[in-house]
Amino acid sequence: MSHPQSVLLVANRTANTDRLREAVRERAAAGTTRFHLLMPAVPTGLHRVVDPEVAGREEAHARLGSALPNLSEAAGFMVGGEVGSADALAAIQDALSRESFDEIVISTLPRRMSRWLGVDLPSKARGLGVPVSHVEAVNVSAQDLEMASS
Repeated sequence: MSHPQSVLLVANRTANTDRLREAVRERAAAGTTRFHLLMPAVPTGLHRVVDPEVAGREEAHARLGSALPNLSEAAGFMVGGEVGSADALAAIQDALSRESFDEIVISTLPRRMSRWLGVDLPSKARGLGVPVSHVEAVNVSAQDLEMASS
């Protein structure tokens, strides 16, 4: 099997973790020429109830701005990115309708804390006809773990 040329990275709280950077580094070394980080605008804490869309977008934009330079460094070239719908599967579908990707890499919190694994996002994304890989973070910041459990 040939290596993917274009990879869609899907992450929120785990966008700046060693595991995702390593996945990018490995694929870039194998010849991947483009990465695009999709960050679903998932609200956390009280924002899930009070003002989910606005708060989720603000948090996601901040995380995106923090993660892109580190992912670009791991790739050895510029990684693009965007904030998408709070519904991760809908965000992936939107991205796939605009651009072609050879692989989707979904980065999640550890299994015991991940909402995306709770709804089986990797399996649902596989139903979209693009190969999907899953990366589970191990070194998530205390703030992100607190947000995940709230």
